[in-house]
Amino acid sequence: MCAVAAVLLHLRLLPLALQAPDPRPRIPAAPAEPRVVRVPDAASAPVRLRIPVLGVNAGVLPLALGAGGELDAPGFRHAMRVGWYAGGPRPGEPGPAVLVGHRDAPANPGTAPVRNGRDNIKNAVFARLGRLRPGDRVDVELGDRRRVGFRVTAVDTYRTERFPTERVYGPSPTPQLRLITCGGVIDARGHWDSNVVVSATAIP
Repeated sequence: MCAVAAVLLHLRLLPLALQAPDPRPRIPAAPAEPRVVRVPDAASAPVRLRIPVLGVNAGVLPLALGAGGELDAPGFRHAMRVGWYAGGPRPGEPGPAVLVGHRDAPANPGTAPVRNGRDNIKNAVFARLGRLRPGDRVDVELGDRRRVGFRVTAVDTYRTERFPTERVYGPSPTPQLRLITCGGVIDARGHWDSNVVVSATAIP
């Protein structure tokens, strides 16, 4: 679900019961900046993601849907931040809270990354997301400084064209977390061909 060696998540709203977003690939004409939205009850909205085993300590941007129903990851200028799908559950609420981030990005955020052996590509916030293992801890800080702890239950890689939407975004009676970035291999078009999905459940 990446475009030209960057993790660009294109999440399109589907006509499911929970209106779950579904990743689709997109090639932007230019690096896009995130469409940050104001959220009601900001005290319960996520503001920071911590993954101790990976050394991740990242701010969270609430993302909106575009006119075409798409949801992008943060723009390249925010490659070390994480996007939260503000139309879905909040961390700590029943259901899967969805956080997305770049795997890599151009070192110069004003350019589009090109893998030609010369372009300066850098790691981004979720560069090592696939190294998580079941049992690893993930913490989400909310606007009121409360922390919601999660334990990783699964780390999966899905081909983009066979992304299991209902399995990833389907309803859950318990608080869940989904961390999503690109993975697999770079295809002939210069795109990552898969998605890495980390699933985690709230610690009682």
